[in-house]
Amino acid sequence: MNGVVDNSTYNNDWYKHQIGASRLKQLAWYMVNILFFINPLNPSSRLKKLWLKAFGARVGKGVVLKPGINIKYPWKLTIGDHSWVGEKVWIDNLAAVRLGKNVCLSQGAMLLTGNHDYTKTTFDLMVKEIELEDGVWIGAAAMVCPGVICASHAVLAAASVATGPLAAYGIYRGNPATLIRERTIYPTIRDGKDEDLHYHSHV
Repeated sequence: MNGVVDNSTYNNDWYKHQIGASRLKQLAWYMVNILFFINPLNPSSRLKKLWLKAFGARVGKGVVLKPGINIKYPWKLTIGDHSWVGEKVWIDNLAAVRLGKNVCLSQGAMLLTGNHDYTKTTFDLMVKEIELEDGVWIGAAAMVCPGVICASHAVLAAASVATGPLAAYGIYRGNPATLIRERTIYPTIRDGKDEDLHYHSHV
């Protein structure tokens, strides 16, 4: 006989000790996040980077932060050099999220570190870290689930869901995402000179 979920017995007190910030700091970030990140009227990457660093995030040089971004806890966030975070990206980082260099999160992408144990009556909270290595591209409206590691230059196609690891230079599509082909990156030729720039295939 199957049991039933009883949300009245849910208790995440254990997690409160892992947040890594006081209630006052959490409240302050909540207000800053609404006013300067979720608010689409603030286009300034520079101002957003200053706020993130002030709240403990590690942010590299050349990072681009578009309007409408939602970030849970900046002190659990690392963004490498020249990475891009697109409009309405949601980084729900109850656990650490690490973005390498030259990562691209397209508009509406979600990085989800929290889940629930649906086998328990108490519907327990579970959290796992996410890591996107250098050159990873997460397509528009795609989701990366808790505990996923996307290896160097992997691609997750638009509206796809990554529930397991993505291999280096693999292009993944679907729900759950499966490997469809290998990513090839060619040098860009400008004015007769090869430049070490990334080429993104359409997926």
